[in-house]
Amino acid sequence: MSETALISVRSVHLVKLCVGTASLADQEDWVRRRSAENEKAGKGRIHDHVTRMRPRRMDELLAGGSLYWVIKGVILARQKILGLEPRTGADGIDRTAILLEPKLMLTEPAPRRAFQGWRYLEDADAPSDLPRRAAKGPPPELSAELAELGLL
Repeated sequence: MSETALISVRSVHLVKLCVGTASLADQEDWVRRRSAENEKAGKGRIHDHVTRMRPRRMDELLAGGSLYWVIKGVILARQKILGLEPRTGADGIDRTAILLEPKLMLTEPAPRRAFQGWRYLEDADAPSDLPRRAAKGPPPELSAELAELGLL
């Protein structure tokens, strides 16, 4: 196989608002409940997030992408994207389920303005994961406030 045939796809991520979620603990509860529902339904222990639009950059998302969650104006966590599958809602409208690893990884707080839908996030611009020891530091909500003030 020639070198030109070995073209790798770079990864890209999604950023999405957690509408109606007041804290990281709320998001963790929601992920836990949804994952348990899917397991009971025979879909495996997986978290799925259903969205109206289908991402156009699927190959890049599936090459190691994550969904970064914005909670109260700040990215605080991410979930690895495992796959995408078509779904049809009860209303007959086609949608896309983003299949996610049920584990939330805490990230460095990164403020984000409100937006609709999702935004793509280049790998180089993605906030770093927090080391496990840092996850035991200040609560994520306090870290978010400190980040907004430029103190973190």
